[in-house]
Amino acid sequence: MQPLSKVVIPVAGHGTRLLPATKATPKEMLPVVDRPVLQYLVEEAAAAGLHDVLLITGRNKRPIEDHFDRNAELEQVLRRNGDRDLLAELQRPEGLAAVHYLRQGTPRGVGHAVLRAEQHIGDEPFAVLLGDDLIDAGSPLLPDMIKVQQRHGGCVLALTPAAPHEISAHGCAATRPARTDGTLPITDLMEGPRPDEAAGSYAVIGRYVLPPEVFEVLRATPPGRGGELQLTDALATLARQGTPVHGVLHTGRRFDTGDPENHLRTAIQFACERPDIGPTLRRWLEHYVRHEMPRD
Repeated sequence: MQPLSKVVIPVAGHGTRLLPATKATPKEMLPVVDRPVLQYLVEEAAAAGLHDVLLITGRNKRPIEDHFDRNAELEQVLRRNGDRDLLAELQRPEGLAAVHYLRQGTPRGVGHAVLRAEQHIGDEPFAVLLGDDLIDAGSPLLPDMIKVQQRHGGCVLALTPAAPHEISAHGCAATRPARTDGTLPITDLMEGPRPDEAAGSYAVIGRYVLPPEVFEVLRATPPGRGGELQLTDALATLARQGTPVHGVLHTGRRFDTGDPENHLRTAIQFACERPDIGPTLRRWLEHYVRHEMPRD
């Protein structure tokens, strides 16, 4: 099996669920405490050994490029002030990976974004990370998925158990019983089904390790849910054609950043667990809940 080195991160979406904050700021650049969501994704990829990052961008995404580039003037100010710790944090994004950019044009779904990456990926297996999901760095998922792909080939998807009312917000996977290594053979996939038509009880979350054969299938896949080219539909076709599609069950913590309430919850959890600001923030939250929070 070819080793993995490349990851695709689609960032061309409009972020409508987070308006008006995303009117002029890409949703991927909204902070979770003091780092943008996208930096957490690139850090996750780099920690898994994937140092070639392709961002599929769109209009109004220039702040993303600026974030992963140097800011010589700001660096000079920090050096002059002797703020070495903050200087190191400022320089951290540019040293994580080789970051490349490709415009999607009109956003037409995750499948279309992945298809745009074909020339950059070539004939290598690669990973796809979606920005609405952050995975706890203490229980990394991507390294296990890469090992499964290297061992078995085919496609590897991250799965999590989902209640029937949650299925419509995700892709849904039907599986056979787990193998001895814990992986779940996937037999069918559906994108955003109604609870009564769901193929199974596992939801697909935003981590994939895919073979280059997915590009040919994506080119032949018609628009699906919402009139967009759905990656889930292409993977379902691969499964029906006999390409192995494996599920890796994520049992660690996953954080949602896709809507205002969940984004705020994620930021609060991350902040509370930080040793520098967590203790004082937790005390403030406890005081607020006890004394200042309005009662029903």
